[in-house]
Amino acid sequence: MIKFVFQGDSITDAGRDRDNIASYGVGYPNLVASELMCKYPGEYEFINEGVSGDRIVDLYARIKQDLINHKPDYLSILIGVNDVWHELNEQNGVAAPKFEKVYSMLIEEIKEALPDIKIFILEPFVLKGSGTERYFDEFLADIKLHSQAANNVAEKYDLTFIPLQEKFDEASKLMPPSYWAADGVHPTAAGHALIKEELIKNIL
Repeated sequence: MIKFVFQGDSITDAGRDRDNIASYGVGYPNLVASELMCKYPGEYEFINEGVSGDRIVDLYARIKQDLINHKPDYLSILIGVNDVWHELNEQNGVAAPKFEKVYSMLIEEIKEALPDIKIFILEPFVLKGSGTERYFDEFLADIKLHSQAANNVAEKYDLTFIPLQEKFDEASKLMPPSYWAADGVHPTAAGHALIKEELIKNIL
């Protein structure tokens, strides 16, 4: 059986019950788990360890308990938006150079502990919405720096990088950005489905 751990911030957390290891929340982890467990009965086990509000430094701080100790075969990571958003709102973000440095440390420690793990790096993204529009240009510019940093990490360690910003931008030509992420950060049901589609393409 393939054990798959989802890691990230509130986009991954998606309201999961942290006291129930079988709770996937209502976001893309639930959609991925539902589809693959239905198509391939008994072949996958899923664990969602996303934590709302996390930045890369927070994810790194809980690497042992919430990641390595599970000994997953597959791991997806979606992190980065709070590293920007927390800086804009609270001056408590993580700049792109440090983001890349800590991300690299995270991956190195994971691969040292779990050398055969397959890791999927999902691109951080932002849309214009109620939570982002007052500083959207700055937000987008910084997200692009963090996206490039995440891509650099993926290339450095030969990991699968999954672009999302372009996918959301393309989708926003069909329906307004609020259809995909009402506040510009947290996906709607449609936005989570978009992430699910991109992740499953790379899993299978």
